[in-house]
Amino acid sequence: MTKTYDLRDLVTGLRALGVQPGQDLLVHSSMRRVGPVRGGAADVLDALRIATAGATIVVPTHTASNSLSSRAFLAATAGMSTAQRGRHVAAMPGFDPEKTPSHGMGALAEHVRTIVGAQRSSHPQTSFAAFGPRAERYTAGHELTCHLGESSPLGGLYQAGSAVLLLGVGYAACTALHLAEYRLPGCRRRRYQCFTVSEGVRRDCEFIDADLIDSDFEAVGGLLDRESFVRRGQVAAADCRLLPIRAIVDFTAGCQSFRRYRATA
Repeated sequence: MTKTYDLRDLVTGLRALGVQPGQDLLVHSSMRRVGPVRGGAADVLDALRIATAGATIVVPTHTASNSLSSRAFLAATAGMSTAQRGRHVAAMPGFDPEKTPSHGMGALAEHVRTIVGAQRSSHPQTSFAAFGPRAERYTAGHELTCHLGESSPLGGLYQAGSAVLLLGVGYAACTALHLAEYRLPGCRRRRYQCFTVSEGVRRDCEFIDADLIDSDFEAVGGLLDRESFVRRGQVAAADCRLLPIRAIVDFTAGCQSFRRYRATA
């Protein structure tokens, strides 16, 4: 019989993993991997808030559904005729930070995004939502030409010495590793296209930013797992990792295999 987990189970697991009171958390999660939770995503957020003693919880609320340059768009339009593609593009929504759901970020991210008091950054592709005393600080000033770099919430989380919680997901989901990309010499750049909404009107949005690659994140994660600063454990049914963001970004930016892969990709 499948166990249904409650708030106490979640808090116990988070504390055993090493979640510290007062330390802000960037959380990537899979509720499916966590397993049945009596109160669903709301209980998971409550457990995070209890274990951190009211620190700020940050989640990715990225949106690929409004992009003409995302892998999601390329997959969705593969094989379409010109007319079919035109109709698909005409129906694509523009990004509204107050209303647009995240895309593929999971139930916990959507719960955080929609609760009263949450803040969301304004980037039309790689926004983050935050809840807690430093939510506004992390989400303000997310520059259009900085998906996941120093002028994104990741930069603020790094400066604050926050931690990353991988709750039932692997390193492929760890956006903090992208911050290391921005610190590499000669970081390659590309053009991005998406749609935003202003005064009820959909508008084109184009910008140049780093050419983000995550295909080697699991390989980098295999190296990170050898380091003593990575904590591993279980929260409910989920295998988890807790990582200090400064340590993993610094390690990855200095990793020779990471540098070589980006030089040849």
